[in-house]
Amino acid sequence: QAMAFRAVNSRRHIGLQQLSSLAWAGRTLLGPMKSCKFVVDESTNESVLICSAARLIESLDLTSAAGQLLNETIQAQNKEFKTGMSTLLFLVGAWSNAVLECLQQNVPVSAIISVMSEGLDSCCEKVQCLQISVHDVNKELCCSSVRPSTSESKASQIPCDSFLNNQIFLCFQKDISASEELVPGNSCSPQETDGNFNKGLVLPLARFGSEASLVRSVDDKSTSVVSVSGVSASSCKQKKLTHSRYFSTLAKSNISSQLGDSQVYLSEQSACPCDCYGLGHLAMALSHGNQCSTKLIKNIVAYQQERAERSGSSQFNIAEIATCCLPGLPENYSCVCPGFITLVSPEHVAVIKYFQDKPLWILLMDGDLTEQYRHLGFTKARNVRTVLEYPSLQEGGSGDSWLSSVLDILISLKVDLVLLKGNVCKNLMERCIANNILVIGSVAQNVLSAFGEVTGAQPVTYLTQLNASCLGNGVRVELWKGCDERAMELGELVPARIEVQGIPLLTAVLTTTVASKMQLIEDQFWTFVYRLHHALKDGKVFLGGGAVEFLCLSHSQMLAEQSLKLANKGAVKEFHSPRLAASLSEYKPVVLQALATGWNQYLSVLMCNTAKATWEFEARTLINCHLQKAADCGSPSAYVLREFRRGDMFRGGSVPFSDSGEDIKVYDNVTAKMEAWRRALDLVLLVLQTDAEIIIGPWRNQQFSSHSSGEFML
Repeated sequence: QAMAFRAVNSRRHIGLQQLSSLAWAGRTLLGPMKSCKFVVDESTNESVLICSAARLIESLDLTSAAGQLLNETIQAQNKEFKTGMSTLLFLVGAWSNAVLECLQQNVPVSAIISVMSEGLDSCCEKVQCLQISVHDVNKELCCSSVRPSTSESKASQIPCDSFLNNQIFLCFQKDISASEELVPGNSCSPQETDGNFNKGLVLPLARFGSEASLVRSVDDKSTSVVSVSGVSASSCKQKKLTHSRYFSTLAKSNISSQLGDSQVYLSEQSACPCDCYGLGHLAMALSHGNQCSTKLIKNIVAYQQERAERSGSSQFNIAEIATCCLPGLPENYSCVCPGFITLVSPEHVAVIKYFQDKPLWILLMDGDLTEQYRHLGFTKARNVRTVLEYPSLQEGGSGDSWLSSVLDILISLKVDLVLLKGNVCKNLMERCIANNILVIGSVAQNVLSAFGEVTGAQPVTYLTQLNASCLGNGVRVELWKGCDERAMELGELVPARIEVQGIPLLTAVLTTTVASKMQLIEDQFWTFVYRLHHALKDGKVFLGGGAVEFLCLSHSQMLAEQSLKLANKGAVKEFHSPRLAASLSEYKPVVLQALATGWNQYLSVLMCNTAKATWEFEARTLINCHLQKAADCGSPSAYVLREFRRGDMFRGGSVPFSDSGEDIKVYDNVTAKMEAWRRALDLVLLVLQTDAEIIIGPWRNQQFSSHSSGEFML
């Protein structure tokens, strides 16, 4: 075994080093206030601005096996959650370095794998106390937005932090029942000298019950005694409940009339400062400072909520959202419009004008409209010999015959509009335009589904499957001029709007004058959409700004200290072999401390990115100060909740929001964040084990692991 240790550590762990190098490139993407990167294409000298770990990994040259595994891990996180990729990428690098340090200290691979895995599981269980329900978050932020001035009487104050005080009280009870040691002296126990905190901690339920009555329920018609800047809460409520109980009404005088009475633009914001029982404040807390996307999301939810009250559908449905990127206009021109807006070539303009105010027959296709397209799973006949598979469409022959047959099918069934998921043959597109048939490719699956549900059209894979029953009717198309008349003069592509009565689809039109920023704006919008979607799906959120990771750091260090004390006291008595006792006392604290080092690096870089620290040394000093205070407190979880409530947790738990003129607390998704942690550690341990098998061989590695399994359990 000693020879195996020396063999492992005498050679370089290439995979872990590659992970560390790749992850280091994305350190500026961590946190709510990210620093964007320019990615330059050397072949075309074109640059794109990115702010996502997924985009960064896509642009890197990943020729190594470790790089490919990292790419697959990040893409899996992106596909499922659309958020948490930057956290995943950074922790991969931090824990890769931590594992390399363990290997330098001759820690066995099996000990690293078992202890780090169980250490992360223990952290995930510990941070459950930092999960806040969505309702409580929105209510607390709502109360903060209508908080009266300090000159008003205490009787009129709204208990914005009551649920946090309850959470702190429960954390104390749980930690004390778990027999955590309380250090005398500077304690943040319920007998703390801070009067306000003491009142909220000792009597959280009584305080909530007595003062919460000042905030009227939605159905309460009485006049509230709480006033904000001369406007009563009841008048605010009347403003915002014209359409729904979640969002303020959209003033009809602000609705654009450029598209007729049937088109409603949702870019105007409410004059009411408080969306009392809705998702407005939750959206701001999850936006991480993205103000433009926040306005769009608020409008989308308002429209969907109004529709949900009539039809009983979901309040927030991401399947009913599409995007259209329109470069050339300022970002404040971004808006939300019912229907499907897409960009078409100038050749389509004549066809669209020809179809103006006419109901169209629509065809939906879930594949490509090309001669060589074959669906997934297609298998060629074995007894057929192919002489020429893809003949040139320019030379006549079978290519021309295919074009003619496709065009005959479309004309015979009187198809006016074709929406397809894939690509379109260029020659076929030209012939369709000549015959007044509008063909639009690269349409998202949710858009096809939305048109299919409303029109009754059934998607087909090949035109040979098409018959009259597969078509839908009632679709209308027109040129879109919702943002500005200049939209027609912005370049080669022209925005067009496709709509049918009753379709729930909404299109967020994203605009910017910087072409290289267009992809960034779209990525940020979808990240925000899925962040809100997962928050509502989970029903709870994490405290943001590094609060959760700080509790993981504190808990990991506590586990390392406890394991060291336990090993020194009782390891010799528990194990007959002194060598096994020495192994337990030596390796487990080292591995747990390595896990904590990853959390420490995460917090340090997070503070530097948010400009809360000039360099990492200053950040680590501040982190150590908080760790000492949390240890003196006796309950680190209660300490985190208290500091987050006060806004003192690294002073990075909030981001500026210019619309409200105040800082908004940051919250994160629960499932997405914890899954990013697990995927990061799983990848590091997989590469570690693979490197070890390459260095010492799989048989010897398995043999060594069998000797050590079960000895390093927490």
